Amino acid sequence: MSNPTKQVGLKLEVVAIPVADVDRSKRFYSDLGWRLDADFPVGDTFRVVQFTPPGSPTSIHFGVGVTAAAPGSASGLYLVVDDIEAAHADLVSRGAEVSDIFHRTGPGQAAIKGRDPERLSYRTYATFRDPDGNAWILQEITHRLAGRQGGEIRFSSASEVEGALRRAAAAHGEHEKITGKHDEEWPKWYADHILAEHSGKPLPR
Repeated sequence: MSNPTKQVGLKLEVVAIPVADVDRSKRFYSDLGWRLDADFPVGDTFRVVQFTPPGSPTSIHFGVGVTAAAPGSASGLYLVVDDIEAAHADLVSRGAEVSDIFHRTGPGQAAIKGRDPERLSYRTYATFRDPDGNAWILQEITHRLAGRQGGEIRFSSASEVEGALRRAAAAHGEHEKITGKHDEEWPKWYADHILAEHSGKPLPR
């Protein structure tokens, strides 16, 4: 029997997507406001272009000689957002053809027009495609289920920080109603709330 070793962190760095026209794809993703990290041509047989979506730790590669997959065959590429209406409006303003926002009441359930009425995480979506037909999915997540958080607290945008603070502030208001007095240690309470929310542990009361 082999001895167990310490598990090494594996962070998804890049996803390769197949495209037919590299320059056309470069214009498309640039127009979306994604950060251009690299464009390395090597003769006529190889070229790699890297873009990173705003706030994302993972990038995309496309080009010549990058993947043997048929152009436009990539699907199920998830982009997680904390405000799907704002993300939808931004993409439309940048020229993307984005579907109407819809939600599902559970996995495999029929799509229902509009955002989830309770804004529950993992339930609200919109979709769009790049010029080749590679399919992207927007998914709104404001609070992750227990066990789906990483070991570090990370925020990808100021709006995510604001959302965490607003939820902590609302919960802290209820806390002060229960105690009937002003909490001088509110910064610690906020920190405990954000940490517990991130890790999936019971929230402070």
